[in-house]
Amino acid sequence: MTPSASDVSSARASLLVLGTAAFLVQADARVMDPLLKIVASDLHVTKEGASIALTLYAFAYGLFQLFYGPLGDRIGKLKVMAAALGLFALGEVLGSFMPNLPLFTALRFLTGTVAAAVIPLSLGYIGDKFPYQERQVTLGRFMSALMLGQILGSALGGIFGEYLSWRVIYRIFAGVSLLMAFLLWRESQRAPETPRPERKFSFAPYRTLWAKPMTRIVLGTAFVEGFFIFGGLLFLGASLKERFSLSYLTIGLLLGCFGIGGLIYSASVKKLVPRIGELGALLLGGSLLLVGYTLIGWLPVWWFFIPAIVIYGMGYYTLHGPLQTRATELAPEMRGTAVSLFAFAFFLGQAAGPAVLGWVFKTQGYGIGFSLAGVGLFVLALVARRLFKQNA
Repeated sequence: MTPSASDVSSARASLLVLGTAAFLVQADARVMDPLLKIVASDLHVTKEGASIALTLYAFAYGLFQLFYGPLGDRIGKLKVMAAALGLFALGEVLGSFMPNLPLFTALRFLTGTVAAAVIPLSLGYIGDKFPYQERQVTLGRFMSALMLGQILGSALGGIFGEYLSWRVIYRIFAGVSLLMAFLLWRESQRAPETPRPERKFSFAPYRTLWAKPMTRIVLGTAFVEGFFIFGGLLFLGASLKERFSLSYLTIGLLLGCFGIGGLIYSASVKKLVPRIGELGALLLGGSLLLVGYTLIGWLPVWWFFIPAIVIYGMGYYTLHGPLQTRATELAPEMRGTAVSLFAFAFFLGQAAGPAVLGWVFKTQGYGIGFSLAGVGLFVLALVARRLFKQNA
C-alpha cells in the first residue's frame, strides 16, 4: 500500500501532535526513576514496596499494546489515541492525589493501560501515511520526541524531587495530555482514516502475522533488544548512586543524557541511512551499544558517564530504527496490529532482562553486567543483519 501525496501531507500535519503525545508517555514512564525513594517516603512504604507501582505500570503498558493495534486498525488510530490520552490525563491527575500505595498503584496500572495506545498507533499511523523509502527518516524525527521524553522525564523527576513535589509533575502532564487529546480528535475529523470493516475484536490477525517468517525474525530481535537494553538501563541510576553517591538531581540529569545520543541520531539519520544502508545501521548501532555499555560498566570517575551514555543513546536508536521500520512493513493492511505485536515483544524483553541481568549485577558486579549487555546487543546486531540480508 503506497500512500498518496495527500496522505503524506495529512500525516505531516499531525506529526508535531503525535510527537508531543509520545513525549508525554515517555516522560511519564521515566519521571519516577530518580524519585522512587521520595515517593516511598511520602507514601510511608519502602522503596522496594513503592517499586510495585512502576512494575504494574510497565506491565499494563506492555500488555495492552496488543489490544490497541487491532482497535486502531478497525476504527481509526487517531480516534483511539485521542480517547486514550483523555483517560491518561484523568489517571495522571487522580494519581497525584492518592494518599497511599494501594490506591496510587491502582491508578498507575490504569494509566499504563491507556498510555499503551500512543506509541504503537503513532508508528502505525506514520507507516500508513509515509512510503517505505521515507519512513525511517520520518520515524527518526518522530523518535526525537521520545528522546526528549527520555531526556526531560528523568531530569524533571530529579528537579521536582529536589525542589518541589513529585505530585505536581503528574498534574502538569494531565493538562498537556488533555490539550493533545483535543488536537488529535480534531485531526481525526479533519483527515478521517479508512477503517477496516471488522467489528468484532479478534486475535486472528496476530496468528496470521506469526505465520510469516519475517514476523518471527523481527519479533525475536525485538525481544532480545529489549532484554539487553532495559536489563541494563534499569540499573544505571542505582550504579551511579552506589559507586559515586550522587544526588537524585544529578542522577536524573545524567540519565537524561541518554536522549542526547538519540537526538544526534535523529539529526543525522537522513544522511546516515542512505549512506550505510539499513544493514549498516544495524551493525553501527550494535557497535555503539557495545562501546557505551562497556564504558558505563568500568567508569573510573562519574563524569565519564556523560560521553558513555550519549554513545549508548545513539547506539540504541541506530539499532532500534531499522527494526522498527521493518515492523511497520510486516503487514501494510493491518499495520497497527503488526506494530503492537512488535511493541509487545519488545516489552517482554524489557520485563525479562532486569530479572536476569539483575542477578548478574548482584553476583558479578556492574562491570561484568553492563559489559555482558553490550556484547549481547552487538551479537544481536550481527545476527539480525545476517537474517535480514537472507530474507530480503
